[in-house]
Amino acid sequence: MTAPALAAATSPEARILRLLLPFHRTTGTPSPDPDPADHPEQLAQIREFTDANEPVVLTLPGFPCKSPNPAKVLGHLPDEGERLSLAFLDRLCDRIGEVYAPGARLVICSDGHIFGDLIHVPDEHIDAYGDELRALIGREGLTHLDTFDLRQVHGDLPHDEKRRLVVEAYAPSLDSLRALTRADLETARLYRGITRFLVEDTADFEGSRSALQRECRARAYGVIARSRAWGDLIADHFPRSVRLSIHPQRPGSAKFGIRLLDADDAWATPWHTAVLRMPDGAARLVRREEAERVGRLVLRDGRPSHYVAGS
Repeated sequence: MTAPALAAATSPEARILRLLLPFHRTTGTPSPDPDPADHPEQLAQIREFTDANEPVVLTLPGFPCKSPNPAKVLGHLPDEGERLSLAFLDRLCDRIGEVYAPGARLVICSDGHIFGDLIHVPDEHIDAYGDELRALIGREGLTHLDTFDLRQVHGDLPHDEKRRLVVEAYAPSLDSLRALTRADLETARLYRGITRFLVEDTADFEGSRSALQRECRARAYGVIARSRAWGDLIADHFPRSVRLSIHPQRPGSAKFGIRLLDADDAWATPWHTAVLRMPDGAARLVRREEAERVGRLVLRDGRPSHYVAGS
């Protein structure tokens, strides 16, 4: 290895990125030996902080609300899935502090309100989820985590009005999004994944399966448009940040896909599933109805938390 290449491989930004690489959620087959050099966008984002010797700020859109389908989740409040995921993210920041003295902070940018009406979750449930998420961070002593949501934007306006203003300011047109979906493989994959989630999350549709799929395909474009609007709003509020995503991202993308917990489905998240504790102690994300078949329900603070297999 040449001297410049060695310097790049051992730079602060490379050391930090190496801590993220084992948890990269990618659209392809993960590399058995991931290289920070394959992620120039993230190296540049981290370098903005390391060059200034400042704490690294990471932003993660996600933790929106629980799925409205009771076959998938235990309720509308955070449970063991969120607790473990938040603890993982806090530990990741702590580990960054071990290799880079100024450390790191991660901002959970809860996106539930931005598309709550499209996913058929009431704003009251999204508020309760966000409030409990912040309380959970406090109870668990997760000192590296902050939160941000639509309630911190546009003052005291109603949620519907806030959604409208954000969409008008940031969202791509649906026509341009449809054209991009036809032309870009990654956007098409995202569209199919969100459509599948919307179909699975709809528990009370009275029409045919084909009618449900048509309706969900239309809603999927709205979810993607608003998600992109939310991402651009976050970029305005946090102009310097390492941009994480709970969706799979290929190497070289502007966002770094990150896996929170183990799951057979690369798209699984704590807010679409329940935690099943395996006999060896490992935590897996599965549909609640699957966990219920093989495990025993565990309560935490009097509320359903997760399942333990083989009990």
